[in-house]
Amino acid sequence: MMNTQVSPADALAVFKRGADELLVESELKQKLALGRPLRIKAGFDPTAPDLHLGHTVLLNKMRQLQDLGHHALFLIGDFTGMIGDPTGKNATRPPLSREQVLANAESYRAQVFKVLDPDKTEVVFNSTWMDAFSAVDLIRLAATHTVAQMLERDDFSKRYKSSQPIAIHEFIYPLVQGYDSVALKADIELGGTDQKFNLLMGRELQKHYGQPAQCILTMPLLEGLDGVNKMSKSLGNYIGITDTPQDMFGKLMSISDTLMWRYLELLSFRSLNEIAGWRAEVVGGRNPRDIKVLLAQEIVARFHTQQAAVDALAEFEARFQKGVLPDDMPEISVRAPDGSITVPQLLKQAGLASSTSEAIRAIEQGGVKLDGEKVIDRTLTVAAGAIVVAQVGKRKFARITIS
Repeated sequence: MMNTQVSPADALAVFKRGADELLVESELKQKLALGRPLRIKAGFDPTAPDLHLGHTVLLNKMRQLQDLGHHALFLIGDFTGMIGDPTGKNATRPPLSREQVLANAESYRAQVFKVLDPDKTEVVFNSTWMDAFSAVDLIRLAATHTVAQMLERDDFSKRYKSSQPIAIHEFIYPLVQGYDSVALKADIELGGTDQKFNLLMGRELQKHYGQPAQCILTMPLLEGLDGVNKMSKSLGNYIGITDTPQDMFGKLMSISDTLMWRYLELLSFRSLNEIAGWRAEVVGGRNPRDIKVLLAQEIVARFHTQQAAVDALAEFEARFQKGVLPDDMPEISVRAPDGSITVPQLLKQAGLASSTSEAIRAIEQGGVKLDGEKVIDRTLTVAAGAIVVAQVGKRKFARITIS
Protein backbone atom coordinates (compact mmCIF):
# COMPACT_ATOMS: atom_id res chain seq x y z
CA MET A 1 0.00 0.00 0.00
CA MET A 2 1.38 3.39 -0.99
CA ASN A 3 2.31 5.92 1.69
CA THR A 4 -0.02 8.72 0.64
CA GLN A 5 1.26 11.02 3.39
CA VAL A 6 4.51 11.57 1.48
CA SER A 7 4.37 14.21 -1.25
CA PRO A 8 5.71 13.36 -4.74
CA ALA A 9 8.61 15.79 -4.19
CA ASP A 10 9.53 14.19 -0.86
CA ALA A 11 9.23 10.71 -2.37
CA LEU A 12 11.58 11.70 -5.19
CA ALA A 13 14.02 13.04 -2.58
CA VAL A 14 14.02 9.62 -0.89
CA PHE A 15 14.80 7.93 -4.21
CA LYS A 16 17.70 10.31 -4.86
CA ARG A 17 19.22 10.33 -1.35
CA GLY A 18 22.83 9.17 -1.61
CA ALA A 19 22.29 8.02 -5.21
CA ASP A 20 24.94 8.54 -7.85
CA GLU A 21 22.63 8.71 -10.87
CA LEU A 22 18.93 8.45 -11.69
CA LEU A 23 17.96 7.46 -15.23
CA VAL A 24 15.56 8.85 -16.27
CA GLU A 25 14.10 11.27 -13.70
CA SER A 26 11.22 12.39 -15.92
CA GLU A 27 10.24 8.74 -16.47
CA LEU A 28 10.34 8.05 -12.73
CA LYS A 29 8.02 11.00 -12.11
CA GLN A 30 5.61 9.51 -14.64
CA LYS A 31 5.77 6.12 -12.91
CA LEU A 32 5.18 7.70 -9.50
CA ALA A 33 2.20 9.59 -10.90
CA LEU A 34 0.52 6.24 -11.62
CA GLY A 35 -0.22 6.02 -7.91
CA ARG A 36 0.57 2.31 -7.62
CA PRO A 37 3.42 0.55 -5.83
CA LEU A 38 6.41 0.31 -8.16
CA ARG A 39 8.30 -2.95 -8.62
CA ILE A 40 11.80 -2.26 -7.30
CA LYS A 41 14.43 -4.81 -8.30
CA ALA A 42 17.90 -5.33 -6.83
CA GLY A 43 19.95 -8.38 -7.68
CA PHE A 44 22.74 -10.07 -5.75
CA ASP A 45 24.89 -12.92 -6.97
CA PRO A 46 25.58 -15.26 -4.03
CA THR A 47 29.32 -15.49 -4.69
CA ALA A 48 30.29 -15.38 -0.99
CA PRO A 49 28.43 -16.60 2.09
CA ASP A 50 28.36 -13.31 4.00
CA LEU A 51 27.22 -9.79 3.30
CA HIS A 52 29.08 -6.69 4.48
CA LEU A 53 27.96 -3.08 4.90
CA GLY A 54 28.97 -2.31 1.32
CA HIS A 55 26.23 -4.67 0.14
CA THR A 56 23.70 -3.00 2.39
CA VAL A 57 23.90 0.33 0.54
CA LEU A 58 21.45 -1.13 -1.99
CA LEU A 59 19.45 -2.88 0.72
CA ASN A 60 19.11 0.38 2.64
CA LYS A 61 17.78 2.13 -0.44
CA MET A 62 15.34 -0.69 -1.05
CA ARG A 63 14.15 -0.47 2.57
CA GLN A 64 13.60 3.29 2.19
CA LEU A 65 11.50 2.62 -0.91
CA GLN A 66 9.61 -0.14 0.86
CA ASP A 67 8.69 2.37 3.56
CA LEU A 68 7.17 4.52 0.80
CA GLY A 69 4.94 1.56 -0.07
CA HIS A 70 6.79 0.15 -3.08
CA HIS A 71 7.20 -3.57 -3.80
CA ALA A 72 10.72 -4.92 -3.25
CA LEU A 73 12.04 -7.68 -5.48
CA PHE A 74 15.15 -9.13 -3.87
CA LEU A 75 16.67 -11.16 -6.68
CA ILE A 76 19.16 -13.86 -5.80
CA GLY A 77 21.17 -14.60 -8.94
CA ASP A 78 21.63 -18.31 -8.41
CA PHE A 79 21.79 -18.82 -12.19
CA THR A 80 24.04 -15.84 -12.97
CA GLY A 81 26.21 -16.74 -9.98
CA MET A 82 27.26 -19.86 -11.84
CA ILE A 83 28.36 -17.71 -14.80
CA GLY A 84 30.37 -15.23 -12.76
CA ASP A 85 29.89 -11.47 -13.07
CA PRO A 86 32.77 -10.05 -15.16
CA THR A 87 32.13 -6.50 -13.89
CA GLY A 88 35.38 -4.85 -12.86
CA LYS A 89 37.37 -7.99 -13.52
CA ASN A 90 40.55 -7.98 -15.57
CA ALA A 91 40.40 -11.73 -16.02
CA THR A 92 37.75 -14.42 -16.42
CA ARG A 93 36.29 -15.28 -13.04
CA PRO A 94 35.87 -19.00 -12.32
CA PRO A 95 32.17 -19.89 -12.05
CA LEU A 96 30.83 -21.38 -8.82
CA SER A 97 29.22 -24.79 -8.57
CA ARG A 98 25.46 -25.12 -8.09
CA GLU A 99 26.09 -26.38 -4.54
CA GLN A 100 28.24 -23.36 -3.62
CA VAL A 101 25.74 -20.93 -5.08
CA LEU A 102 22.76 -22.49 -3.28
CA ALA A 103 24.57 -22.58 0.06
CA ASN A 104 25.54 -18.92 -0.28
CA ALA A 105 22.03 -18.02 -1.44
CA GLU A 106 20.49 -19.45 1.71
CA SER A 107 22.96 -17.44 3.80
CA TYR A 108 22.00 -14.26 1.91
CA ARG A 109 18.33 -14.96 2.36
CA ALA A 110 18.77 -15.21 6.13
CA GLN A 111 20.81 -12.01 6.33
CA VAL A 112 18.86 -9.57 4.13
CA PHE A 113 15.92 -9.36 6.51
CA LYS A 114 18.13 -7.60 9.02
CA VAL A 115 17.52 -4.63 6.68
CA LEU A 116 14.46 -5.37 4.54
CA ASP A 117 10.89 -5.70 5.77
CA PRO A 118 10.08 -9.38 5.20
CA ASP A 119 6.36 -8.64 4.85
CA LYS A 120 7.06 -6.30 1.93
CA THR A 121 9.78 -8.30 0.19
CA GLU A 122 9.48 -10.86 -2.57
CA VAL A 123 12.58 -13.07 -2.74
CA VAL A 124 13.08 -14.44 -6.25
CA PHE A 125 15.71 -16.66 -7.87
CA ASN A 126 16.59 -16.14 -11.53
CA SER A 127 16.99 -19.88 -12.04
CA THR A 128 13.17 -19.95 -11.89
CA TRP A 129 12.96 -18.67 -15.47
CA MET A 130 16.49 -19.28 -16.74
CA ASP A 131 16.42 -23.03 -16.04
CA ALA A 132 13.38 -23.16 -18.32
CA PHE A 133 15.30 -21.46 -21.15
CA SER A 134 16.01 -23.68 -24.12
CA ALA A 135 19.09 -23.38 -26.28
CA VAL A 136 16.92 -21.63 -28.87
CA ASP A 137 15.70 -19.13 -26.24
CA LEU A 138 19.28 -18.34 -25.23
CA ILE A 139 20.36 -17.87 -28.85
CA ARG A 140 17.45 -15.51 -29.46
CA LEU A 141 18.42 -13.54 -26.36
CA ALA A 142 22.04 -13.37 -27.54
CA ALA A 143 20.84 -12.15 -30.95
CA THR A 144 19.50 -8.93 -29.42
CA HIS A 145 23.01 -7.49 -29.06
CA THR A 146 26.21 -7.37 -31.07
CA VAL A 147 29.81 -8.02 -30.04
CA ALA A 148 30.53 -4.34 -30.73
CA GLN A 149 27.86 -3.36 -28.22
CA MET A 150 29.34 -5.69 -25.62
CA LEU A 151 32.79 -4.20 -26.17
CA GLU A 152 31.41 -0.78 -25.24
CA ARG A 153 31.55 -2.07 -21.68
CA ASP A 154 34.67 -0.66 -20.08
CA ASP A 155 36.11 -3.82 -18.54
CA PHE A 156 35.52 -5.85 -21.73
CA SER A 157 37.09 -3.08 -23.83
CA LYS A 158 40.20 -2.92 -21.65
CA ARG A 159 40.67 -6.67 -21.71
CA TYR A 160 40.16 -6.81 -25.47
CA LYS A 161 42.68 -4.02 -26.11
CA SER A 162 45.26 -5.66 -23.85
CA SER A 163 44.75 -9.06 -25.56
CA GLN A 164 43.39 -10.65 -22.39
CA PRO A 165 40.91 -13.46 -23.02
CA ILE A 166 37.16 -12.87 -22.81
CA ALA A 167 35.13 -16.05 -22.65
CA ILE A 168 31.88 -16.16 -24.65
CA HIS A 169 29.87 -17.01 -21.52
CA GLU A 170 30.87 -13.63 -20.02
CA PHE A 171 28.84 -11.90 -22.74
CA ILE A 172 25.86 -13.95 -21.56
CA TYR A 173 25.99 -12.47 -18.05
CA PRO A 174 24.70 -8.93 -18.78
CA LEU A 175 22.07 -10.38 -21.13
CA VAL A 176 20.72 -12.66 -18.41
CA GLN A 177 20.79 -9.88 -15.81
CA GLY A 178 18.90 -7.69 -18.25
CA TYR A 179 16.38 -10.43 -18.97
CA ASP A 180 15.71 -10.70 -15.24
CA SER A 181 14.09 -7.26 -15.50
CA VAL A 182 11.87 -8.57 -18.31
CA ALA A 183 10.84 -11.63 -16.29
CA LEU A 184 10.06 -9.51 -13.23
CA LYS A 185 8.50 -6.57 -15.12
CA ALA A 186 10.67 -4.25 -13.04
CA ASP A 187 9.79 -0.56 -12.87
CA ILE A 188 13.13 0.41 -11.31
CA GLU A 189 16.41 -1.43 -10.87
CA LEU A 190 18.97 -0.56 -8.23
CA GLY A 191 22.66 -1.27 -8.66
CA GLY A 192 26.16 -0.06 -7.94
CA THR A 193 27.84 2.42 -10.23
CA ASP A 194 29.91 -0.45 -11.63
CA GLN A 195 26.69 -2.15 -12.80
CA LYS A 196 25.47 0.63 -15.10
CA PHE A 197 26.07 -1.34 -18.32
CA ASN A 198 24.06 -4.30 -17.00
CA LEU A 199 21.26 -2.05 -15.75
CA LEU A 200 20.98 -0.33 -19.11
CA MET A 201 20.81 -3.78 -20.68
CA GLY A 202 17.62 -4.36 -18.70
CA ARG A 203 16.09 -1.19 -20.15
CA GLU A 204 16.95 -2.20 -23.71
CA LEU A 205 15.66 -5.74 -23.34
CA GLN A 206 12.39 -4.55 -21.82
CA LYS A 207 11.89 -2.31 -24.86
CA HIS A 208 12.74 -5.27 -27.14
CA TYR A 209 10.13 -7.42 -25.40
CA GLY A 210 7.49 -4.68 -25.56
CA GLN A 211 7.59 -3.60 -21.91
CA PRO A 212 7.93 -0.10 -20.45
CA ALA A 213 11.61 0.57 -19.80
CA GLN A 214 12.73 0.43 -16.18
CA CYS A 215 14.32 3.44 -14.52
CA ILE A 216 17.81 2.99 -13.14
CA LEU A 217 19.10 4.14 -9.79
CA THR A 218 22.84 3.67 -9.29
CA MET A 219 24.32 3.82 -5.82
CA PRO A 220 27.95 4.62 -5.01
CA LEU A 221 30.37 1.87 -4.02
CA LEU A 222 31.00 2.20 -0.31
CA GLU A 223 34.61 2.78 0.66
CA GLY A 224 36.02 0.36 3.19
CA LEU A 225 37.62 1.18 6.53
CA ASP A 226 40.72 2.50 4.78
CA GLY A 227 38.61 5.23 3.15
CA VAL A 228 40.18 4.51 -0.24
CA ASN A 229 39.28 1.13 -1.69
CA LYS A 230 35.82 -0.34 -2.21
CA MET A 231 34.75 -2.33 0.84
CA SER A 232 35.87 -5.89 0.26
CA LYS A 233 36.47 -9.00 2.30
CA SER A 234 39.54 -9.79 0.20
CA LEU A 235 41.08 -6.43 1.16
CA GLY A 236 40.19 -6.85 4.83
CA ASN A 237 38.66 -3.36 4.96
CA TYR A 238 35.10 -4.53 5.56
CA ILE A 239 32.46 -4.65 8.29
CA GLY A 240 30.46 -7.86 8.02
CA ILE A 241 26.81 -7.75 9.03
CA THR A 242 27.47 -10.94 11.01
CA ASP A 243 30.41 -9.39 12.88
CA THR A 244 30.05 -9.37 16.66
CA PRO A 245 28.57 -6.18 18.15
CA GLN A 246 31.94 -5.31 19.65
CA ASP A 247 33.85 -5.78 16.39
CA MET A 248 31.22 -3.88 14.42
CA PHE A 249 31.22 -1.00 16.89
CA GLY A 250 35.01 -0.82 17.07
CA LYS A 251 35.44 -0.88 13.29
CA LEU A 252 32.92 1.93 12.83
CA MET A 253 34.68 4.00 15.48
CA SER A 254 37.96 3.50 13.59
CA ILE A 255 36.82 5.24 10.39
CA SER A 256 38.05 8.75 9.67
CA ASP A 257 35.92 11.77 10.53
CA THR A 258 35.56 12.51 6.81
CA LEU A 259 34.42 8.98 5.96
CA MET A 260 31.91 9.15 8.81
CA TRP A 261 29.68 11.53 6.81
CA ARG A 262 29.75 9.22 3.81
CA TYR A 263 28.67 6.30 5.99
CA LEU A 264 25.90 8.37 7.55
CA GLU A 265 24.48 9.29 4.15
CA LEU A 266 24.62 5.75 2.74
CA LEU A 267 24.09 3.53 5.78
CA SER A 268 22.07 5.53 8.31
CA PHE A 269 18.29 5.78 8.38
CA ARG A 270 18.53 9.18 10.10
CA SER A 271 16.94 12.01 8.14
CA LEU A 272 19.10 14.24 5.99
CA ASN A 273 17.97 17.22 8.06
CA GLU A 274 19.22 15.56 11.24
CA ILE A 275 22.57 14.73 9.64
CA ALA A 276 22.85 18.30 8.36
CA GLY A 277 22.25 19.48 11.91
CA TRP A 278 25.08 17.29 13.15
CA ARG A 279 27.40 18.73 10.52
CA ALA A 280 26.60 22.21 11.74
CA GLU A 281 27.26 21.15 15.33
CA VAL A 282 30.67 19.70 14.40
CA VAL A 283 31.56 22.92 12.57
CA GLY A 284 30.53 24.70 15.75
CA GLY A 285 32.91 22.64 17.85
CA ARG A 286 31.14 19.39 18.71
CA ASN A 287 33.48 16.39 18.83
CA PRO A 288 32.96 14.20 15.68
CA ARG A 289 33.40 11.15 17.92
CA ASP A 290 29.97 11.90 19.41
CA ILE A 291 28.40 11.54 15.96
CA LYS A 292 30.44 8.45 15.21
CA VAL A 293 29.09 6.84 18.39
CA LEU A 294 25.51 7.51 17.22
CA LEU A 295 26.28 5.92 13.84
CA ALA A 296 27.96 2.89 15.42
CA GLN A 297 25.08 2.36 17.84
CA GLU A 298 22.49 2.61 15.06
CA ILE A 299 24.27 0.04 12.89
CA VAL A 300 24.90 -2.39 15.78
CA ALA A 301 21.26 -2.12 16.87
CA ARG A 302 20.08 -2.84 13.32
CA PHE A 303 22.08 -6.03 12.94
CA HIS A 304 21.94 -7.16 16.56
CA THR A 305 19.82 -5.49 19.28
CA GLN A 306 19.53 -2.13 20.99
CA GLN A 307 20.98 -3.66 24.15
CA ALA A 308 23.93 -5.01 22.16
CA ALA A 309 24.58 -1.45 20.95
CA VAL A 310 24.52 -0.13 24.53
CA ASP A 311 26.87 -2.89 25.71
CA ALA A 312 29.24 -2.35 22.77
CA LEU A 313 29.55 1.33 23.62
CA ALA A 314 30.21 0.56 27.29
CA GLU A 315 32.90 -1.95 26.36
CA PHE A 316 34.47 0.42 23.86
CA GLU A 317 34.65 3.22 26.41
CA ALA A 318 36.09 0.87 29.01
CA ARG A 319 38.79 -0.32 26.62
CA PHE A 320 39.77 3.09 25.36
CA GLN A 321 39.19 5.02 28.60
CA LYS A 322 36.71 7.59 27.38
CA GLY A 323 38.34 10.66 25.88
CA VAL A 324 41.84 9.16 25.62
CA LEU A 325 42.01 8.95 21.82
CA PRO A 326 43.09 12.24 20.24
CA ASP A 327 40.84 13.84 17.63
CA ASP A 328 43.79 14.41 15.29
CA MET A 329 45.13 10.86 15.42
CA PRO A 330 47.29 10.28 12.31
CA GLU A 331 46.30 7.66 9.74
CA ILE A 332 49.24 5.63 8.46
CA SER A 333 49.69 2.77 6.00
CA VAL A 334 52.42 0.17 6.40
CA ARG A 335 53.47 -2.76 4.24
CA ALA A 336 53.42 -6.44 5.16
CA PRO A 337 55.06 -8.11 2.14
CA ASP A 338 54.85 -11.58 3.71
CA GLY A 339 51.18 -11.30 4.58
CA SER A 340 51.70 -10.28 8.22
CA ILE A 341 53.92 -8.04 10.31
CA THR A 342 55.19 -8.25 13.89
CA VAL A 343 54.09 -5.53 16.29
CA PRO A 344 57.65 -4.17 16.77
CA GLN A 345 58.04 -3.85 12.97
CA LEU A 346 54.58 -2.30 12.75
CA LEU A 347 55.44 0.36 15.33
CA LYS A 348 58.76 1.14 13.65
CA GLN A 349 57.19 1.50 10.18
CA ALA A 350 54.41 3.67 11.61
CA GLY A 351 56.94 5.97 13.27
CA LEU A 352 55.68 5.20 16.78
CA ALA A 353 59.10 3.80 17.68
CA SER A 354 62.51 4.73 16.31
CA SER A 355 63.60 1.09 16.06
CA THR A 356 62.31 -2.41 16.62
CA SER A 357 64.43 -2.66 19.78
CA GLU A 358 62.73 0.47 21.17
CA ALA A 359 59.36 -1.04 20.28
CA ILE A 360 60.28 -4.28 22.06
CA ARG A 361 61.29 -2.34 25.18
CA ALA A 362 57.97 -0.49 25.13
CA ILE A 363 56.12 -3.82 24.90
CA GLU A 364 58.12 -5.30 27.75
CA GLN A 365 57.33 -2.22 29.87
CA GLY A 366 53.61 -2.59 29.19
CA GLY A 367 53.39 0.60 27.18
CA VAL A 368 51.93 -0.72 23.88
CA LYS A 369 48.27 -1.25 23.07
CA LEU A 370 46.49 -2.37 19.90
CA ASP A 371 42.80 -1.52 19.74
CA GLY A 372 42.87 -0.83 23.47
CA GLU A 373 44.38 -4.21 24.39
CA LYS A 374 47.82 -4.28 26.01
CA VAL A 375 50.41 -6.15 23.95
CA ILE A 376 52.47 -8.53 26.08
CA ASP A 377 53.93 -10.78 23.36
CA ARG A 378 56.72 -9.18 21.33
CA THR A 379 56.28 -11.87 18.62
CA LEU A 380 52.61 -11.03 18.06
CA THR A 381 51.81 -10.47 14.38
CA VAL A 382 49.08 -8.53 12.59
CA ALA A 383 47.72 -9.79 9.27
CA ALA A 384 47.73 -7.76 6.08
CA GLY A 385 44.37 -6.12 5.47
CA ALA A 386 43.81 -5.26 9.12
CA ILE A 387 43.24 -1.75 10.45
CA VAL A 388 44.36 -1.18 14.05
CA VAL A 389 44.61 1.69 16.48
CA ALA A 390 48.10 1.57 18.03
CA GLN A 391 49.18 3.36 21.19
CA VAL A 392 52.69 3.69 22.56
CA GLY A 393 52.93 5.31 25.96
CA LYS A 394 50.37 7.96 26.85
CA ARG A 395 50.77 10.29 23.89
CA LYS A 396 51.62 8.37 20.73
CA PHE A 397 48.65 7.15 18.69
CA ALA A 398 48.03 6.12 15.09
CA ARG A 399 45.33 4.40 13.09
CA ILE A 400 47.34 1.97 10.96
CA THR A 401 46.27 0.16 7.79
CA ILE A 402 48.38 -2.91 6.98
CA SER A 403 48.57 -3.66 3.26
